[in-house]
Amino acid sequence: MANLKTKYMGLELKNPIIVGANNMMVDMVKIKKIEELGAAAIVYKSLFEEEIQLERLQLQESIEEYDDRHAMMIDIFPNMEHAGPAEYLFKLREVKKAINIPVIASLNAVNKETWVEYAKKIEQTGVNGLELNLYFSPSTAKYDSVFIENRQLDIIRKVKQNVKIPISLKLSYFYSNPLNIISRMDKLGVSGFVLFNRLFEPDVDLNKEEHSNPFNLSNKGDYKLSMRFVGLLYKEIKADICGSTGIFKGEDVIKMILSGASCIQCVSTLYKNGIENISRMLKEIETWMEVKGYKTLEDFRGKLAKKSLKNPFSYGRAQYIDILMNKEIIMRERNM
Repeated sequence: MANLKTKYMGLELKNPIIVGANNMMVDMVKIKKIEELGAAAIVYKSLFEEEIQLERLQLQESIEEYDDRHAMMIDIFPNMEHAGPAEYLFKLREVKKAINIPVIASLNAVNKETWVEYAKKIEQTGVNGLELNLYFSPSTAKYDSVFIENRQLDIIRKVKQNVKIPISLKLSYFYSNPLNIISRMDKLGVSGFVLFNRLFEPDVDLNKEEHSNPFNLSNKGDYKLSMRFVGLLYKEIKADICGSTGIFKGEDVIKMILSGASCIQCVSTLYKNGIENISRMLKEIETWMEVKGYKTLEDFRGKLAKKSLKNPFSYGRAQYIDILMNKEIIMRERNM
């Protein structure tokens, strides 16, 4: 029987399938079922500082709504403060107690001080690792790439200095050169990289003439950009690499491992095909390995990474030129 064990962030995993951060993680029944179906680890729903700030503002507005309505009245409610991340931390602690597979927390903060504050509190819940959800959504031309990248590097340094649990980085591909910034981040001692984050993309409702916020799930085949960068980074950095985005079947997981990934994260396939797809994906991986004669993931990990190929141009512009030339040859033959 095929051995699917792997390592990620220094954690021993029974197989390469990690369920990424999503809203299902608030349902303890589903979390336990995900474990039963064979997931090797979960990433608990992200803690967003902006969400806490918004809730704090809404609470304050509701408390002060009827203040000063009467000449003799200053306020009608006692002074109350939002609990901040307390509820999130409580639920995270409960999840860690409820299941036996590794639990990785996810954090997306705004201020440098809050990154550190929340990271320290998350560590105290007993989770096995922390995923920093790093991305920058530009809405102004004010900040250049140097400013943005240096700020993220500083956040990583400060969090690393203040927590002992392993840290991974979930990144978007919106960098001038993802290979450069990942290499610089790797030198700071992070344990893993998740490639890549799928960002929310607003749409426009033509009937209402206003912005809408659809639930943006990935589609099968969306893994190709992630797979390319996994293959480029294999054995170029010390940290483990986790492939993400558009992974729907066992064959997608295999492709990521052939490119050099230690594991993958999946979410969209669980929404579209049900959480039972975890066990189907595992079975597909096992079947392929048995047909190929592979006993462990290490037998074929990185086999198609840039470092492993005699022809490195497979990952370069030559591949694009080759496709164009072959297309021209095909067209000439058809016209003869």
